[in-house]
Amino acid sequence: MTGLFLFIVNTSITASYVALAVMLARWLLLRRAPKIFSYILWSAVAIRLVLPVSFTASWSLLRLVQPSYDAGTGYIQYVSQDMVFVNNHLVTDGIREIGQLVHSSLSASSWASSVNPWTFILGAASFVWIAGAAALLLYSVISYMKFAAKVRTATLVRENIFETDQISTPVVYGWIKPKIYVPTGLSEEQQLCILLHERTHIARRDYLIKPFAFLLVILHWFNPLMWLAYSLMSKDMEMSCDESVIDQMGTQKKRSYSNALLSLSLKRSGFSAGSPLAFGESDIKARIRNVLSYRKPTSRMTACAIIVIAALVAGCVANPEPLPPSSPLSPQPSYHGYQLDKLLEHKTLYVGNHVKVGGLISATPKLAGLEGKGMALQTTEQPYGVTVYYAMKDSAGLMKEGAINGETFYRNAIVLLSLIDNVGSITYSIVDETGYDDGTEYSFTFTRQQADQLLGQDVRQYAADEASLRQLIDRLERMSFHETAM
Repeated sequence: MTGLFLFIVNTSITASYVALAVMLARWLLLRRAPKIFSYILWSAVAIRLVLPVSFTASWSLLRLVQPSYDAGTGYIQYVSQDMVFVNNHLVTDGIREIGQLVHSSLSASSWASSVNPWTFILGAASFVWIAGAAALLLYSVISYMKFAAKVRTATLVRENIFETDQISTPVVYGWIKPKIYVPTGLSEEQQLCILLHERTHIARRDYLIKPFAFLLVILHWFNPLMWLAYSLMSKDMEMSCDESVIDQMGTQKKRSYSNALLSLSLKRSGFSAGSPLAFGESDIKARIRNVLSYRKPTSRMTACAIIVIAALVAGCVANPEPLPPSSPLSPQPSYHGYQLDKLLEHKTLYVGNHVKVGGLISATPKLAGLEGKGMALQTTEQPYGVTVYYAMKDSAGLMKEGAINGETFYRNAIVLLSLIDNVGSITYSIVDETGYDDGTEYSFTFTRQQADQLLGQDVRQYAADEASLRQLIDRLERMSFHETAM
């Protein structure tokens, strides 16, 4: 459930950027254009909420925020799935060369004792999200069923038009064969306005679009921008329908249509926002003002608006092209093989945060001839530990006096001990796969106590900033670990 929640959060963030772009375009570019264009533009938000992946293009509006995403799948990810432990503590160490997951020795019950607080936070958030969505969906279903019971005694007038004294505003009801329900006591002119309006909704399939849009809002109920987008979309839907009716009736009928809107919207039907469409459901003042100021667009205005809408939809739906890789002429800052920026970026209080720990391991110097095989985190009891696994593919340059030279491993271990606040030991486990001595295992372990004794102080003090980290690395480079116990 947590994975689904993170997926919803990521799509919701992307859709929020798109919704803001639509709102700006609606206000700056389409203020005087027919509302049908604003209504169509909201489809970009729906696409972002429905489709998790997209194509890349240089014209993408999202390049302004440059989100990170998998170029292979096109899935934009702001909150990583790796924030939560996977089953059985299968973990990766963040090194690109390591594609294999390694089982740790932790028991299944160790999840509950994990020191990574995000595991619990996201688990609780997932529960709240699903509970809220279920409550909203249940409320909508109950509202729909209550309305069905209310109009059960409605009288058939003709075709799909029914009349009842149980409602105060007209409503389109039903998804397969939609029916129009109108209140009793309407004048002939009011009936004409109502039926044209509701039939326009039916012809455009608005009776399907609006409930579907509300279903998306239910899934993203925690995002206030989605509620605002739904409200504005509903307003554009009603206004564009009003404009369509004016085109059919003629501009001379604007005043009578406005009077019908005003008289029939004084009371609401009590129908929930996610249910079928009601005449006069949205902001009446704005709708009447829009009707009275409406002018049928010229062919030139329509053509320009279509071009603008097409460009905006394409720009909102497309993913930005990924940033080019760093140039060889300007490599990432490195100090004696350590990527200082990356080390400080992934500094963490918790050994249980395997994303951060993996990033730290990938920022330490690599030895030629070794192939990464993953890592395991020991988080069940103190002292907590990290084990990094390697396979030795080539012994040249690794062996010293008949044994693996462990100095680099010890230096790396001390650096990791300085940057992972609650880890107690770092272990490097190497299996010989050179073909000469297959299966032989080598192990190098350095504890926090050893590191503090060797440096004469708490090594975590060196993780304060880049200057301190450089000082630590300088000290380690001058030390000899030849006699350190394996």
